[in-house]
Amino acid sequence: MSTMAPEPPTRSGAARTAQVLPVPLKADLALRTSVFSADDLRRAIVRIAHEILERNHGVEEIVLVGLLTRGAVLARRIADAISSFEKVEIPVGALDIAFHRDDAMLRPLLTAGVPHIPVDVTGRTVILVDDVLMTGRTIRAALDALAGFGRAGAIQLAVLIDRGGRELPIRADYVGKNIPTQLAEDVRVRLEESDHVGDSVELWGPGR
Repeated sequence: MSTMAPEPPTRSGAARTAQVLPVPLKADLALRTSVFSADDLRRAIVRIAHEILERNHGVEEIVLVGLLTRGAVLARRIADAISSFEKVEIPVGALDIAFHRDDAMLRPLLTAGVPHIPVDVTGRTVILVDDVLMTGRTIRAALDALAGFGRAGAIQLAVLIDRGGRELPIRADYVGKNIPTQLAEDVRVRLEESDHVGDSVELWGPGR
């Protein structure tokens, strides 16, 4: 049975209703470089899967939880890779952090989907999965959201891209690739399941 976290109240105590709005695109950016091809991305996921196995001495009591939307896609792919090595099924869940962002009162609330985790995470090792790590604020919000599903025994973090620029003391345990970037640049991850195009990671920046 899936575990559902309660919707957090606003500061006034009333439940918030999310308003789904289109995400604005950054203007005047040009392609700088291709970071990952589809094959590169596949190899990065396989490597992360192996590293998870090595660090945790197997997969017993592990739960993969992806941040919606692309983190959830990556979590499923990592779980599938591990299953191909170990012939076991790993629980995979998804988190929507919209209600837990520290800027939720300052910007339109964008929801990505319904959070769910198929098991109680209490005492288990939870591996959060996201596509891009930058300031660390998204992961801080994910930690808050995860608390609604139980008290994990340990929490680890896997990201496809770490672009630097940290504002909080958060570090990934598993990284597909480190790419130092400028604030004005944009790392664009595209996955077939969520974006309906071929897998790729590109670095875009201000046009010259």
